[in-house]
Amino acid sequence: MFKEFKEFAMKGNVVDMAVGIIIGGAFGTIVKSMVSDVLMPPIGLALGGVDFQDFFILLKDVAGGPGAYASLAAAKEAGAVTLNWGMFVNNVISFLIVAFAVFMMIKAMNSAKKQEEAAPAAPTTKDCPKCFSSISIKATRCPNCTSDVS
Repeated sequence: MFKEFKEFAMKGNVVDMAVGIIIGGAFGTIVKSMVSDVLMPPIGLALGGVDFQDFFILLKDVAGGPGAYASLAAAKEAGAVTLNWGMFVNNVISFLIVAFAVFMMIKAMNSAKKQEEAAPAAPTTKDCPKCFSSISIKATRCPNCTSDVS
């Protein structure tokens, strides 16, 4: 059983998938940082200098009444029930960036594959100069008319 597991784990597909998952996780962290640290601050500034992640709807207040919480962290600390739509928008933007990056990567790979397929293959046959029949490129004598073709 251990031998079978070792063979399974060492297959190229499993190793490639593991590498893809690790790189994808790291890429997701970079994109999340880009959204929360680079894209959202200017958007929040344009919306009046507020942190976009602090946009939430108070569903159940614990104390203080509506508008008593200056930030999402304060509402969570008090135990209030909130609908965190600002964080949801951040996550949607992160997803769209990751999806676009994956799309561009797949598009580049498909383009490279098409170029590789479009490249002309090396010829495998040639024509006999005497009888004009198609013969192997490695042939030194035509099998049809027996003339020398080297």
